[in-house]
Amino acid sequence: MPEIDPEEIDRIESGRLFFAKAWDFVMSVPTIGHLPPIDVAEIAFAGRSNVGKSSLINALTNRIGLARTSNTPGRTQELNFFTSGSGLSIVDMPGYGYAEAPKKLVDAWNRMIRDYLRGRVSLRRVYVLIDSRHGIKANDKLTLDLLDETAVSYQIVLTKVDKLKTGELAKVKAATESAIARRPAAYPTVIATSSETGEGMDLLRAEIAQLAS
Repeated sequence: MPEIDPEEIDRIESGRLFFAKAWDFVMSVPTIGHLPPIDVAEIAFAGRSNVGKSSLINALTNRIGLARTSNTPGRTQELNFFTSGSGLSIVDMPGYGYAEAPKKLVDAWNRMIRDYLRGRVSLRRVYVLIDSRHGIKANDKLTLDLLDETAVSYQIVLTKVDKLKTGELAKVKAATESAIARRPAAYPTVIATSSETGEGMDLLRAEIAQLAS
């Protein structure tokens, strides 16, 4: 059996304790002008519509229904803020790339995403969610380009890995790591998760808790 790294055990336990606190919804922000004052660090979740952001936030915080989930792509139309009073806010960003939404609405969402990423000095990291079944698409690349351009640290989180066939995950992770290898703002480690089974949540909690500290 492989030897267990005590430091990794401590890191995962710190993540568990960090997210054991009660997380609550704070506010929805329809435009950049309504952003709350900068008083704590923030991490944000970005991704294409229906990639599973709300489900992941619920699983991460152990709160059923904290973030609203929907089978309708494009449901999240605002920046939604959550906190546990632990010195860190979680921001659920509007999903991008939903072609069936009205163009004016899509443009407004995209503008808000760009403005938030460019101007929020309290933003420690963006977790870009990628559906493990589909990989990095063209509109994901546009977001990664913007994050690189603005020097905002980001990390790829693969979602819905429980939907993959046996043996596919290693290939998907390797392909994703290769795709971001030369991107300057990308954190090199890709985290594979499932909101259904809880896979990878301990690693993601550990990463976020470490940022908060």
